[in-house]
Amino acid sequence: YLAATSDADYAPNIKKLVDEKCDIIIGVGFLIAGAVEEAAKKYPKTNFAIVDSGPAGVANHKALLFATNQSSFLAGYLAASYSKTGVVATYGGMNFPGVTDFMDGFVKGVAHYNKVKKTSVKALGWDPAKKDGTFVGNFSDSAKALQISKNFELQNADVIFPVAGGLGGATAQNAMTSKKSVVIWVDSDGFIAAPQYKSVLLTSVVKGVGTSVQAVIADEAAGKFSATGYNGNLKNAGTFLAPYHDLIRKVPTALRTEVTKLGNDIRSGKVSAK
Repeated sequence: YLAATSDADYAPNIKKLVDEKCDIIIGVGFLIAGAVEEAAKKYPKTNFAIVDSGPAGVANHKALLFATNQSSFLAGYLAASYSKTGVVATYGGMNFPGVTDFMDGFVKGVAHYNKVKKTSVKALGWDPAKKDGTFVGNFSDSAKALQISKNFELQNADVIFPVAGGLGGATAQNAMTSKKSVVIWVDSDGFIAAPQYKSVLLTSVVKGVGTSVQAVIADEAAGKFSATGYNGNLKNAGTFLAPYHDLIRKVPTALRTEVTKLGNDIRSGKVSAK
């Protein structure tokens, strides 16, 4: 395992792993995607996989992608129904597909709720038509993430969905202090990954990175590596909504049933999350 402290570390780190004769090298995150793609072309005898980016079009490169818009669609529907103020919000770390897929699904889930229920819940932070919205600009500025969260609350948002890695902690801490909002966690089940915030976590939109990475390593070990991309979706449980945990009593049984049915409708193709 090699961690990069800057973009300049990507290529040298990959070269070190190639030199160690690793059978497969897996890059995590869209920021390293270019370096992994170049390496796959440069070292054809080594297999590569990349989380959250597309295929390089070569036989030794596998894309591990996730239809997080599907689970985020469920989160948007849930948020819209849960909201008492009629305003919910989302923000991202940076404007990349691996981030905006969540935001897009969330806002479209709110729109679906409005269409079904003939209501007008407002979703702040992302415009699906313009493909732009509210971003921190990185995944490290907790002060800016906190200010964004406070600004959303000033606009009456009472459910906030941060798609900014660990910066969700700033939003959750603010929710605990202000008592004006609840938070939907991203990537992992926040109740387990960040239990200090469990009192304000409505649910989490989970991306099964571990499942996909384990599968590609198992394929490599069995001599079955293939460049055919992995797409984690609701149907194969590559992405899903986490349990409501401590806030389950605040989510009416009827709403839980509706969210479950909506998930089934997305799996069957009856409802599109795009």
